Amino acid sequence: MIEIIALGVLQGVAEFLPISSSGHLVLAQNMMGVNAPGMRLDIFLHVGTLVSICVFYWRVIWRIVSRVEWDYALKVIVSAVPAVVVGLGCKEFLDEAFESSLMVGCALIFTGCVLIVSRFMRRGQGEVTYWKALIMGIFQAIAITPGVSRSGMTLVAAHGAGVEAERSAEFSFLMSAPLIAGAAAMEVLKSLKAAGEAAATAPETSWGLCLLGAAVAGIVGYWALKFLLRSLKSQWFWLFGPYCLVAGAVALLLS
Repeated sequence: MIEIIALGVLQGVAEFLPISSSGHLVLAQNMMGVNAPGMRLDIFLHVGTLVSICVFYWRVIWRIVSRVEWDYALKVIVSAVPAVVVGLGCKEFLDEAFESSLMVGCALIFTGCVLIVSRFMRRGQGEVTYWKALIMGIFQAIAITPGVSRSGMTLVAAHGAGVEAERSAEFSFLMSAPLIAGAAAMEVLKSLKAAGEAAATAPETSWGLCLLGAAVAGIVGYWALKFLLRSLKSQWFWLFGPYCLVAGAVALLLS
């Protein structure tokens, strides 16, 4: 149970703060002996953070649905295209990357450098356009690599494109929702297809513990979102950069 709670906290914090949840999972495995989550638990942890996004931005989601704001919805779809293309086209490479502490360490250092560079970017006041949504989507695709922070890449991209801080955070996390939901759906289909083989080789975490992990990830994720918004408004978002440099150096030492 302690391991499940630890994974839930890790997922909730690192999924939203620009420090890479995948990179920190590798560090947790090496430093604390925390095992990688099974397929079922991994799905639940991501669904937990997806729920926290929906709760945090429920007014925006309700506005989009109730007023049928196709323009905003299409921008989210446009932003998702690059990640879908990269995810499907580079699956073998990504599977290998998740096993490499060396690659994760380099990716964390890259994330840290990008975040530090954002310190010198001029603060924008603009809205998200289709072109800016595509730019954020390209940076989101780069962040499929474990150790590269999705939130960090998309928020820096928005910052560089002149999008206002609160608007950039809103769009960054809403654009992740269909990807998280899609990835979870794919994992469910894969688990159903290989249910017999998985049961024989690697028993899954119980449903009760999976629900616990999802609840912890959702609650922690909600507060991580609030903390991230405060960092964006206060202009000390870039300070996550030095942390990523240190985390990347530790990952390299462990590789």
